[in-house]
Amino acid sequence: MINEHKIKQEICEIGDRLYKKGFASANDGNISYRVAENRVICTPTQITKGFMKPEDLCIVDMDGNQIGGHRPRTSEVFIHVTIMKERPDVKSVLHCHPPYATAFGIAGEPIPQGVIPEVEINLGTVPIAKYAIPGGQEFADTILPFVHKTNIIVLANHGTVSFGETVERAYWWTEILDAYCRILMLSKSLGRVNYFTEPEAADLIGLKQKLGFDDPRAEMKSCDLCANDVFRDSWKETGVSPQAFQPPKSNSQANAAGPAAGSLDQEALIQTITERVMDALKSR
Repeated sequence: MINEHKIKQEICEIGDRLYKKGFASANDGNISYRVAENRVICTPTQITKGFMKPEDLCIVDMDGNQIGGHRPRTSEVFIHVTIMKERPDVKSVLHCHPPYATAFGIAGEPIPQGVIPEVEINLGTVPIAKYAIPGGQEFADTILPFVHKTNIIVLANHGTVSFGETVERAYWWTEILDAYCRILMLSKSLGRVNYFTEPEAADLIGLKQKLGFDDPRAEMKSCDLCANDVFRDSWKETGVSPQAFQPPKSNSQANAAGPAAGSLDQEALIQTITERVMDALKSR
């Protein structure tokens, strides 16, 4: 039998971590845990996650109706129960606003893959869901195209939602993603991002499968694993497109395209300079 008080303590501990990490300022964010078939513990609205106590938490059913607790439940509970209905393996859902990951959602910039081994194995491809006004079922339904292929989703112009079999595991995905997004921005500020080769990316996906984790990229055929995105088909609807981080081209793409545009520009510049020098010498 699940000890509900212990689960409430864990939610409060993770809430404190969110607050201290800067993932949930003021009363931002919400956390939930399904303790029974139709019973979910969730955080209330209008409370700082770093100062919650177990008695502050609410109980809702799987339709989001409050059935316990003296504080009103969070208005965003519907995204929690929607994920739990779609993924019976999920016990806990966590929503917050980690700044670096949220920045990608605001910019509509797909989060590049093929950069760090641990991120490839723990997260894989991370989608960005289309924007909807927070709260209500329309907002909750924005995660439906992605929820079966990932454990964390960036919410456009909003934040992130992550989920797992425990409260701590749901939190892990958020912390890993935000740290990764920060590293990407720092690397970009230095001038470039080096990506894995396609064989290196394939080896990591193979390792991930050996460890018992599924990755939808394993189903992709005849493509460059670093340059393609499992959720590319959703980009048009969500307004996502790569601008800051251009993924690498595969060797076959590069060969088919001929010399790189950069090398062509350099050759043209050298030719122009040579012609002008020769013209100047002739005029003397």
